[in-house]
Amino acid sequence: MLHIGGSRKKLCNGVTRRDLLHIGGIGALGLSGFNSPRSLLADNVSNNGMSGSTGRAKSCIFVFLFGSPPQHETFDPKPQAAREIQGEMKAIDTSLPGLQICEGLPQIARIADRLTVVRSMTHEYPIHCCAYVMTGMPTYSIPLETSPRDPQHWPFMGSVVDYLDGRRTAETSPALPRNIGLPWRFCSKGTSSNQAGPYAAFLGNGYDPFWTDFSGEGTSIVPKLNADSQTELVRDPHAGIDLAARLQMSEGCQLPSDLSSGRFDARVHLLKQFDASRPLFERFAESANYDSHQQRACSLIGSSRMREALDVGHEPLALRQRYGMSLFGQSCLAARRLVEAGARFVSVFWDPFGPHGASVWDTHSNHFPRLKQYLLPVFDQSYSALITDLDDRGLLDETLVLCTSEHGRTPQIDSGPKGGARHHWSRAYSSVFAGGGMARGRVVGQTDSIGGDVADCPVSPKDMQATTYHLLGYDVSTTIPDQQGRPHPIAGTGQIRPELLG
Repeated sequence: MLHIGGSRKKLCNGVTRRDLLHIGGIGALGLSGFNSPRSLLADNVSNNGMSGSTGRAKSCIFVFLFGSPPQHETFDPKPQAAREIQGEMKAIDTSLPGLQICEGLPQIARIADRLTVVRSMTHEYPIHCCAYVMTGMPTYSIPLETSPRDPQHWPFMGSVVDYLDGRRTAETSPALPRNIGLPWRFCSKGTSSNQAGPYAAFLGNGYDPFWTDFSGEGTSIVPKLNADSQTELVRDPHAGIDLAARLQMSEGCQLPSDLSSGRFDARVHLLKQFDASRPLFERFAESANYDSHQQRACSLIGSSRMREALDVGHEPLALRQRYGMSLFGQSCLAARRLVEAGARFVSVFWDPFGPHGASVWDTHSNHFPRLKQYLLPVFDQSYSALITDLDDRGLLDETLVLCTSEHGRTPQIDSGPKGGARHHWSRAYSSVFAGGGMARGRVVGQTDSIGGDVADCPVSPKDMQATTYHLLGYDVSTTIPDQQGRPHPIAGTGQIRPELLG
């Protein structure tokens, strides 16, 4: 099922399944309740969301590695540091002269000349502050981690793009949803509690991502999160799936089994006739917003374009294998297909599956086995394939690809847990960006000799957001209204970073 927030009865943009499917059953008014609470504030967006520049990126793929990869074993190795800092893995040269990355990423090393590697990401919250990293909210706290609908939250980047795009274009029913989340609702397949982050907050549930769902089983048992105490064996689909597994639209966003597409189209036509006969006063004010959301719902249910884009089975087997027969790899391939089909903002979340943290990068134990046998090989293959495929198709220059997480990991290795450990660390970590106006072949910032503190050019998650909005064509000073009509800058305190731009 496709879910948002807390209620499992809610679908798509916060509407219930019964509301969404009224058009297929009990009345011609079924979708008139498919509305957003932002309707009364729609005209309060400063600058109309328009940028002084045209923007380089037509679309954005946001790759989020939940749990936080270690900077030392990814993009900021310290080969000259002591063993307890450097760890078990060595540094290797890349296609970008002077840049070394971890030996666990050999395929990414070969495409480094197409990337912007940021080694100086930093903020003050060494907790799973996904929402802080994904939104413009100014502060964070541990209780907010598991309270995705707390009123203190700000909107996710994809939700902001969806909202602003809807206000600067007359296109009320885009061919694809503007804000799509893969492979399922964030943190919905593990035993951990819901995590805050990719939700629309005060913009209203109507701007939450359109979540897809996954059908299939994992084929690979992944190294344990805790080698000292974990007894469960987890077949994590992020590590391996078979050819029959697939990404799909949620059940709630598909036609009922007893309703043909022809009958659905007839009922949409009937609804339009009914709307045309409404008295003028019923169309005043919020009724226009009802119409736009009706069109979005009907477009999604009645069109095959979303289903076609998600069906990676249309791709040659060799290409699917190049991305890797894992859920992460096939999600990256689906993201490429979605932006190629016209999607605006597509997110690929690599988050927990099964017992708490079983598929996540949160290596408080068994650090090196998990990295060597599972996390790094999957990431290396899938991410490098995504960038190469986009570039080969001429799409990389117009597709911004962000790959980040909520923080980094401690410089000092904890040798106590079996397999070693690195713990939460937000004072310095790495992210990697590509395409859509980002520089090709650039390293931004540096850390000290142990990778613990930023030594040059600190970049905050808010700066990442501001630069993203700029490349997507929005002025960083654009504001959006909360439920009381108060304006909030889309990237909080973030500033455009020219060091990142090509």
